[in-house]
Amino acid sequence: MIKLFELYHFNRERVHSNDYGNVIPDYMTALDGQHLFFLGVDKTYYTTKYNGATVYSKVAYNGDIDPAFEIYGTYQKRVKERITWVFDALKQPIDLASNDTFAPDRTKAEWPETAPDSDDLWRRRLKFELISELLSQKEEKAKIDAKAVAKDTKENKELVKKTATQAAQPEILETKNAQVTAKDKTVVAKTDIAKASPLSSIDQAKDTVRKRYERMLKNLDDIESGDLAELYLTSIAALYDPHSNYFSADSYEEFSISMKLQLYGIGAMLRLKDDYCTIEELVPGGPADLGHQLKPGDKIIAVAQDGKAPVDIIGMKLRKIVDMIRGQKGTRVHLVVEPAATSGSSGKKEVIIVRDVVKIDSARAHGALFQVPEKDGKTTALGVITLPEFYGPADDASNTGEITSASRDTAKLIKQLTEAGAQGIVLDLRHNGGGFLAEAINLAGLFIPQGPVVQVVDSAGDRQIDNSDNKKIMYTGPLAVLTDRFSASASEIVAGALQNYGRAIVIGDTSTHGKGTVQQVLDMKNLTKELHDSKDKTGATKLTIQKFYLPNGSSTQLNGVVPDINLPSINDFMQIGESSLPHALIWDRKAAAPNFTGHLLERKVIDQLIMNSRQRQSSLPEFTLLRKNVDWFKMRQDEKLIRLNLDERKKEKEADDQFTKEIKKERDLLAKAEFTHKEFWVAPPPPKKIKAPSDNPEDQLNPEDEDQAYPKMDIYLREAFRILDDAMKMKDKKDFWVSNHPPLTLAADNSDGSKL
Repeated sequence: MIKLFELYHFNRERVHSNDYGNVIPDYMTALDGQHLFFLGVDKTYYTTKYNGATVYSKVAYNGDIDPAFEIYGTYQKRVKERITWVFDALKQPIDLASNDTFAPDRTKAEWPETAPDSDDLWRRRLKFELISELLSQKEEKAKIDAKAVAKDTKENKELVKKTATQAAQPEILETKNAQVTAKDKTVVAKTDIAKASPLSSIDQAKDTVRKRYERMLKNLDDIESGDLAELYLTSIAALYDPHSNYFSADSYEEFSISMKLQLYGIGAMLRLKDDYCTIEELVPGGPADLGHQLKPGDKIIAVAQDGKAPVDIIGMKLRKIVDMIRGQKGTRVHLVVEPAATSGSSGKKEVIIVRDVVKIDSARAHGALFQVPEKDGKTTALGVITLPEFYGPADDASNTGEITSASRDTAKLIKQLTEAGAQGIVLDLRHNGGGFLAEAINLAGLFIPQGPVVQVVDSAGDRQIDNSDNKKIMYTGPLAVLTDRFSASASEIVAGALQNYGRAIVIGDTSTHGKGTVQQVLDMKNLTKELHDSKDKTGATKLTIQKFYLPNGSSTQLNGVVPDINLPSINDFMQIGESSLPHALIWDRKAAAPNFTGHLLERKVIDQLIMNSRQRQSSLPEFTLLRKNVDWFKMRQDEKLIRLNLDERKKEKEADDQFTKEIKKERDLLAKAEFTHKEFWVAPPPPKKIKAPSDNPEDQLNPEDEDQAYPKMDIYLREAFRILDDAMKMKDKKDFWVSNHPPLTLAADNSDGSKL
């Protein structure tokens, strides 16, 4: 593996033997992500014993990874000692009314230096866990009480309705009124009981925490040598860049299943992060994506099968979690989830998903024609094409008779939308993590003349230019591209190329993801005769071999694609994107591609569109709502320390719940002024989204409308339409024109694919 990295990795010349000194603390962090179990003296001891030169010589010359096992032995010892301490502490009274604080996110904190320092940290950690459990139990009880109250309230309403029809019979009415009064008192009494009852049993909370650590203790002995080798060698691979890693034999077997089948039956890629099973990404069109209840960053903390009790999975081995989530098609799995936007476990919710395979039809591009309101009361027809990923033809495409791909489907949608009267189009690449490079090139060619789309450069500086060779441009009209921090790789290539050619106005978060690199996976079994002839299963390594550059020479790595107009977004305050990853490759610039004759949009055009958008952002109620939500999220993100006082945490949660209700109420009100639209599909529309039964009594009485591909209130899409509409109006102002045509369009004589 070391030879592969030193010969072929893009970043090989920047990594030296001394850099291997980072392997030991990185490996310790891989074992103990929250820096809770190891001590500072452990780090000092092992980094002194195994400095960079020592680690390098051991692994590069001798294939020696003994430090991985030695350090794990210390980790095992520390965990067992600490869990014994936790069991003893749980037997004692614990003060939950103190002024102590705790930082739940310790990923960047130092390990406690000594055992007494660790004891102090764990006293606060234990209080934090107990308070989280108590708040969670209170929330569950409140749901039960609310259901009971809602049921009684509904019965009361029906009773009142019946008595109203009997007003001509005073004696009957008097009797019924007495029943109504009695019922009302019952409702009030139940509500008072709910308020007066204790939050939950502290013993029950302690029992939940105890079981969690009992399971962690059990799982400690489940670690296999291949798991430790994978962690240690991945710590080495990560010195080169964050997308390089090593797969153990078992992990490689999982990886070798196709990417979509790897996603465990619910359409979600999972990763164990700091003892939590975290959703890395959702597969477009998969059950989890269609349910709209899970998001990247959400933590799964318990799993249950139909009719069985939830099993706490915090600290459990990922492979075991995967086995619990997998299952037969059509069966249901219950997930207890802690949403990424909440702090602690007080925001836990249950999500029920019907297991299924991911169907390519569900993940295919789709579109809609919206009627965008104008100031004069009229509307302008604008289209949107939503592309979940850059997919290519299926392996059996020739047998099925239909060749599907992102570029082919987009071309069909362009035709459908323009024939339906679309005067402009928004290409929506939000949450599009990439896919086939060839599809990105072909798709860009639907909108731009023949010419360079992307440059691919290896570590030796050798450059390959990938050109669009479409002989006829599919769409020459006004175009906008909508992106966010989750738009990555192929999405960045398309957005960047269209921006380079001045072909589209790019709108979104402050930047896209910033993954501008190419990886290759190599099976270790195929690299030497000895390994090839062995009957043992071998692992694989993934290494970065190339970088992407836009036609003008700018890399998409690290900085991503910076939009022409950015909108307020929660994403900008989250640890999302390449820049948040350690050892990320640098941004740089190369020479523009030969024969690239494109140009960016005129600054005066962008400035005018920005000014119009900012005026709307300062005046429209929907942006007031958006900023309120963003400010609240940022405030919560900035609160690094959590108070370990149960009463204060209760008040904070009540305030958060009230804020959420107010936001939903305002959003529902604004959604009434929805933009009417008609949807377009290149395949049968996906089935109705799967949703868990709602615990909100109001939802039980007032079920929501049928799910739609486009929500009633997508603030970002609405503003993208308005910006595109502003640009279209520039056709009447020739001082904004480029050469002989309005901005965001191509001249008619370029529709044959000739150069600008």
